[in-house]
Amino acid sequence: MSKLLYSATMSVDGFIAGPGGDMSWLTGHLGPNPAVDELIEEVGALLVGHRTFRGDDPHRGTEQDGKAFGGGWSGPQFVLTHHAPAAPVPDVTFVGDLDSAVAAAKAAAGDKYVNVLGANVARQCLEAGVLDEVLVIIAPVMLGDGVRLFDHPGGTNVRLERLSLGEVPHATNLWLRVVR
Repeated sequence: MSKLLYSATMSVDGFIAGPGGDMSWLTGHLGPNPAVDELIEEVGALLVGHRTFRGDDPHRGTEQDGKAFGGGWSGPQFVLTHHAPAAPVPDVTFVGDLDSAVAAAKAAAGDKYVNVLGANVARQCLEAGVLDEVLVIIAPVMLGDGVRLFDHPGGTNVRLERLSLGEVPHATNLWLRVVR
């Protein structure tokens, strides 16, 4: 059975995108990462938030622009949105509610991961009790403002257990399990 994994590259001060969703900061921190290469092989489907799907891309202006994992992965994507575009998008299904999106993505993923992309959809998955793991790739930079990895107004206490910790010259990989 598939698991839901939230993965993101984050600044040391906790941001996955800069102000206004800017992802250009990430371009200088991309590079070979065996943990990401291994993950790509284990992803069966993507569950993506609307802002992430429509948002900025650190590969803007290159052949990898608009492609999952910079073109390293292809397969079914499920975008959680109430505003599906009029024209179909290849390999993308637009879904209006979280339960249906999770069910469809899990069915498509089979026994592989459903990779959750986007802070808001990840928060919704956590609140619904369906998020299993979190992979945070920590880049050695501070942004000072932007989209947080996890934001819960009023605070909360999400318990996590470390599964692995690794490093490459440009990042630290922290893989966690959500404790229920």
